[in-house]
Amino acid sequence: MDQPYKIYVCSFHTILLEVIMQKKESIATIRARERKYFERGPEWFCEFRYSKIKGLDQEENVNRRDPSAVLCVDGTYYTWYTKNTGPHAGFGTGDLDAKVWPWDYSEIWYASSKDGYTWKEEGRAVGRGEKGCYDDRSVFTPEILQHDGHFYLVYQAVQHPYLRRTKNTIGMAIAESPHGPWKKVDQPILKPTDTGEWLGEEDNHLSVKHKGEFDSHKVHDPVLFYYRDKYYLYYKGETMGEQLYMGGRETKWGVAIADNPTGPYVRSPYNPITNSGHETILWPYKEGMVAMLTTDGPEKNTIQYAEDGINFNIMSMIKNAPEAPGPFRSYSTTDPLCGIKWGLYHICHDGWNYIVRFDMDLWQREYYHERRSFNDK
Repeated sequence: MDQPYKIYVCSFHTILLEVIMQKKESIATIRARERKYFERGPEWFCEFRYSKIKGLDQEENVNRRDPSAVLCVDGTYYTWYTKNTGPHAGFGTGDLDAKVWPWDYSEIWYASSKDGYTWKEEGRAVGRGEKGCYDDRSVFTPEILQHDGHFYLVYQAVQHPYLRRTKNTIGMAIAESPHGPWKKVDQPILKPTDTGEWLGEEDNHLSVKHKGEFDSHKVHDPVLFYYRDKYYLYYKGETMGEQLYMGGRETKWGVAIADNPTGPYVRSPYNPITNSGHETILWPYKEGMVAMLTTDGPEKNTIQYAEDGINFNIMSMIKNAPEAPGPFRSYSTTDPLCGIKWGLYHICHDGWNYIVRFDMDLWQREYYHERRSFNDK
């Protein structure tokens, strides 16, 4: 009576063994194992929710965009941002005075708030330079550093005329109060490397004999930190003759380091320090720096961490990240997402840019932490 049962068990084990021996791994499974996707928890994962604010909201014929980090000074929040008026026409109009982009002919303004939702526009912080200066056409995309009793605004600058092949620079202004007065540094603190070579005389930024380095054409989106007893100026680089790849536009980040806030800034030999990312979004954590890469590149929509502030590793993939955000500056040695809990960013509606608020949303993390069983009611 026992023999048929034994044969059945033996046959079952044989079949099971054959199935196991025939089991194979897909490339996706191998990639996930090698990159340890499922060995990491959600500590670096987040989403975002958005809300309107008062005081910097949509206004006809006005662009407000690219808000800086939000600082809290004596109980009041402050932000700095790009502001200009009027529509833009794009390149190729034949009129060198025509406004080409929503950030052309801009100035840097600032606003204050007691609660982060209702803002008061305080006025202009930094204007365009005099004719012939490196910043006589536009100053825009500001970021702010508060350190050692001073406030440092870093921003992009363009000299007239604004063409496709124009090579913009990074400027700086310094004050002892968020209300100014602001004193500009006479010369740019960082310029493009200018290591490529254009092809022909046509105003075509995609046509080159050779591209040069990743920041041969433009240095954009500066953000300044006092880090490791030095000044770290992170920025986005654009190369001459940039191309479109599997992740979108060819943009990467670099960092330049100085002993003094006004420079001279020396580029890191590790540049570029990312292979992706548009606006530079970073914050300190423990001994290193956290970066949120968005918009462009094969590693967009990731949060990355570098223990040395330079060599970044992917820590999480995120959803619905804000565009050009200015996060509230806060610091923690225990929470890696401390620097992105809330802040401001810009959106475009009916052709005009305006500023709204974002808040980090951890609902998924909380859901999975609190409901470990899918059978919970």
